[in-house]
Amino acid sequence: MEHGDSKFPAFPYKPYSIQIDFMNALYDYLDKGGVSILESPTGTGKTLSIICSALQWVLDRRQKEKSEIMSKSDKNIENDGQIGSQDEPDWMRDFVASTVTRVEEKKCKKKKFGRGLGKLDRRKNCESYWDLQSCDPEESSQVEKECKRSGKKNDAVELDDEEFLMEEYESEEEGLCSPKLKRKGGMVSISPSSDEEEEDDSGEEEEGLKVYFCSRTHSQLSQFIKELKKTTFSEEINVVCLGARKNFCINEEVLKLGSSSRINERCLELQKIKKNKVSKVKDLGKEGRVRRTKASSGCPMLRKHQLQKQFRNFISQEGALDIEDLVQLGKGLGTCPYYGSRSMIPAADLVVLPYQSLLSKSSRESLGLNLKNNIVIIDEAHNLADSLIGMYDAKITLSQLENVHSHIEKYFRRFCNLLGPGNRRYIQTLMVLTRAFLQVLNEKDVNYTSACQDSERGGGTKDIFDTSMAINDFLFSLNIDNINLFKLLQYVKESNIMHKVSGYGDKITSLKKDSATKENGESCEDGSSLSGFQALVDMLLSLTNNDGDGRIIISRKRPACGQGGYLKYVMLTGEKIFSEIVNEAQAVVLAGGTLQPIEETRERLFPWLPTDQLHFFSCSHIVPRESILPIAVSRGPSGHSFDFSYSSRSSSTLIHELGLLLCNLATVVPEGIVVFFSSYEYERQVYDGWKASGILERIMKKKHIFREPRRNTDVEIILREYKEIIDTLSNGLKEDPVTQNGAILLAVVGGKISEGINFSDGMGRCIVMVGLPYPSPSDIELLERIKHIESLGGCSSTKSLTISVGDEYYGGDLQTGISILRSCRNKGKEYYENLCMKAVNQSIGRAIRHINDYSAILLVDTRYTSDGSRSSHPTNKLPQWIKDCLVSKTNSYGEVHRLLHQFFKFNKTRRCQ
Repeated sequence: MEHGDSKFPAFPYKPYSIQIDFMNALYDYLDKGGVSILESPTGTGKTLSIICSALQWVLDRRQKEKSEIMSKSDKNIENDGQIGSQDEPDWMRDFVASTVTRVEEKKCKKKKFGRGLGKLDRRKNCESYWDLQSCDPEESSQVEKECKRSGKKNDAVELDDEEFLMEEYESEEEGLCSPKLKRKGGMVSISPSSDEEEEDDSGEEEEGLKVYFCSRTHSQLSQFIKELKKTTFSEEINVVCLGARKNFCINEEVLKLGSSSRINERCLELQKIKKNKVSKVKDLGKEGRVRRTKASSGCPMLRKHQLQKQFRNFISQEGALDIEDLVQLGKGLGTCPYYGSRSMIPAADLVVLPYQSLLSKSSRESLGLNLKNNIVIIDEAHNLADSLIGMYDAKITLSQLENVHSHIEKYFRRFCNLLGPGNRRYIQTLMVLTRAFLQVLNEKDVNYTSACQDSERGGGTKDIFDTSMAINDFLFSLNIDNINLFKLLQYVKESNIMHKVSGYGDKITSLKKDSATKENGESCEDGSSLSGFQALVDMLLSLTNNDGDGRIIISRKRPACGQGGYLKYVMLTGEKIFSEIVNEAQAVVLAGGTLQPIEETRERLFPWLPTDQLHFFSCSHIVPRESILPIAVSRGPSGHSFDFSYSSRSSSTLIHELGLLLCNLATVVPEGIVVFFSSYEYERQVYDGWKASGILERIMKKKHIFREPRRNTDVEIILREYKEIIDTLSNGLKEDPVTQNGAILLAVVGGKISEGINFSDGMGRCIVMVGLPYPSPSDIELLERIKHIESLGGCSSTKSLTISVGDEYYGGDLQTGISILRSCRNKGKEYYENLCMKAVNQSIGRAIRHINDYSAILLVDTRYTSDGSRSSHPTNKLPQWIKDCLVSKTNSYGEVHRLLHQFFKFNKTRRCQ
C-alpha cells in the first residue's frame, strides 16, 4: 500500500521526505509483523515519526476489525428481520446479533480505568520462579502473600517473637499434591483493598491492542510524552507512563531512605501493614468459612481509595502526562501516583515505560503486562543486547552473605523446636548453601577444585584474584550439586521465609545495639537484611539456568583498596529471553540513531528469526552537509601527535598539548563546547594537569568550565548553569564581550550527559571526542562476553579463549585480558571495537538536534586518521551522515583552525539572513 503524508494526519508539521519514508516503513513493518530495525539519526524527528506511524496503525487496525465485524453481522440479517438461518439454533442467532453490541460496549469501557490496587497482584504475578525477583521493575524484594495464622500458638514462643514463627510447610514428599502451607482451621482470610473491589471483583477486562514504548532513562520517557502532546493522539487515546518507585514516591518518610532498594522495600512493607476495619464471615459449608475484611494500606498515600479513583479520573480527562506531571498530581490529591499509574494499565492504549519494566519477565508479570498480539517499540536500542542480559545478572556481596547466614542461624536456633520437618529441612539447606558460598569468598586456600591454586607473579605471591566458572563446575566444586534448587526456590516463594528471617534478624540486631527501631519495626542500621536475602535468592535462581547461559564470577575481597568480595552470575546469552517477547508480540520494533552493525544484534538476540521476519530501514540526516564539520585531528598546535592509547595517554606532554588545543578552540568556537573523555579518572587527571601547568587559567579567560559530576542529581545542576551561560550569550546579554565567550563542559563517555542529553544550538557548537574509549580489558565480565560472542562464529580460535576454572585475574593487571583480545579473530574482537565506537557515536550524536542546527565534531586521536581502507577502522563505524562529511586527514592544526573559522563564519552569516 502506498502511503503519503495524508496517511499520517496527526503529524503536527509538514513532514520531511525522510520522515515520510520512516513512517511508511514502520507502518508496513507493523503489518508484516516480526522484528524491524529502524535507524534514524538524532535530530531527525524519530520520536514524532514513531508516534504518528505506530498509533495511526493501531487506529486503522481497530477500524478495520470493526468494519469486518459489522460486515459479517450485516450478511446474517435476513429480509424478514430475523438473524441468521432459520435452521440455526436460537443461541447461535442471539450470539451473532449481540456481537456488534458487545464490541461497542467494550469501546465504551475504554475510558473506565481499573479499580483497586489489589487486582494488580491477582493478575499474573507469582506464577513463575522469576517472581522471586521483585513485584516492581527496579526493586529487589518481592510482594508475598502474608499468611494469617489462626488457632493456638505454641506456649514456648514468647509473645514478641510470635509474629516471626513460620507456618507448617508440607513438601511434595509429605503431601499428595504440590507443596503448600498447612493452615490451622477452615478459615481463609481474603482482604480486598477497598469496597470498590468487592463491587468489581471480576477485574478490568484487558483491552485488545496496545503499544508498549520503552526507553533507557526517565528523561527520555518524558521527552517522548512531550512529543506525544504535540499530536492529536494525546487526546484521542489512553496513555499511562510508568516508572520506578523512587521517581514516583511522594511519602517523605520513605524518600528519606535514599536508595532505590530501601525505598522499594519500605513501600512493600507498608503495603503489608493493613488497617483492618469491619470484617464479616461467610459460611461456605464443608469448604470452611471465608473472612472478608476491608483493609487500607499502611502508607498514608494509599489509605483513601476514593483519592485513587479521582487520580485515575483526572488522568483520563487530562490525556498524556509524564512522570513529573503524575507526581505533581499525586501531591495535589494526596495519593500515590506510583500505584495510581499502575492501576491504569488494563485500559491504556499506549504504555510508556523504562527498559526494565518491559524486558524483564518478572517485571512484566508483576505489572500484568500482556504482550500477546500487541506492539513493542524499544527506543535507544544501540546497546539492547547488553542491557537485556544485564537485567538477568545476579550478585551477592560477602557482607550480605555474612549477614544473611547469621540471621538464618539465629532464626533456626530460636525456632528449631517449633518448626515442622519441612521448614527445618529447607532452612538447613539454606544454611548449607550460604556456608559454602562464604567458604569460597573467605578462605585463602579454597579447596573447591584441584585446579585452583595460588600463583606467583612478579616474584611475589598474590592471594587476591577473580575467578570465572561455569554453573555446573561451580555446583560440583562446592558439593551442592545434589540440592534441588527448584524445590528450594518454591519453598522460599511460598513460605514467606525471607520476611520472617529478615524481620527477626533485624529485631535481634537492633536490640543488641540497644538502638530503638523505627516505626513498624524497620531497623535503624544501614543496609537491609531483606535485600541481602533477596540477593541470595537471585543468585540461587541464576544457578538454575542452563550451564552455557552464563558464568559465575568469584571475586575475592581486597582489603588494601577497601573492596569486599562477591559472587556474581553474569548472563551471556539473550536469545531465549528476547524470544519470549518476539513470540508473543505482533511486532517488535528496535529504533535508534545508530544501530549498526545489525548482524551482531541479530546473532545475539534472534539468530533463529527467519529472514522474511527481519526488516531494516535507515535514513540520512535532515541537516545539509554545510551544517556539520567532522574533522579527525591528529596533531596539536605545537605539532605533537595525539595518541590517547592506554600506554601513552598519561604523558604530561600529551595532556599539555590537549590543553593548548582547547585554548585555541575557545577563541574560534562560539558559545558551547562539550569535551568527552574516556573515564572520570582520566578527566580528573587531565583537569589536574591543566591546573598545575596554568593551561586551565588560560582557557577560563575565554570560556567558563564545567565538569560532569558522578551523581545524577548534581548533573542537573551543572547542566542548568551551563545552559544559563549559553543562553546569556545567545540573547546578547553578556557584559564583557572580550572575556566572556561561552562555556566548556568536560563530560565522560558512558555518563549521563553522553546518553540522554541534547545539546542543541549554542549548547553544542563543537563536540570534542578525546581518544577512543575502549573498555578496560581487565574487566573479567567483559572478557566472558567477548569469549561467548567469539564462540558464536564457530571459529577454531574459540578453544584458545577458554578460561579454566583456576584462571586468575589480578587487579590492575591487563595482561590476561590483552592476551584474550589478541587471540580473537572474528566476532569477539569486532564486538570489543563496536563497544568503543557505539560509545563514540552516542556521544557525538548529542549535537545537531534540528534542521537549522550546526556543529563541528573533532575526533582527537591519530588513530582516527590512520588507513581507513580496513573494515575495522574506527571511522568506518561512524554514522553514514558523519562519515560522508569527514575531513579524515589534515597536515597540521593550522589547517583545522582555518576550517573551523570558515565553518562558523559561514553558518553565522547564513543564520542572520
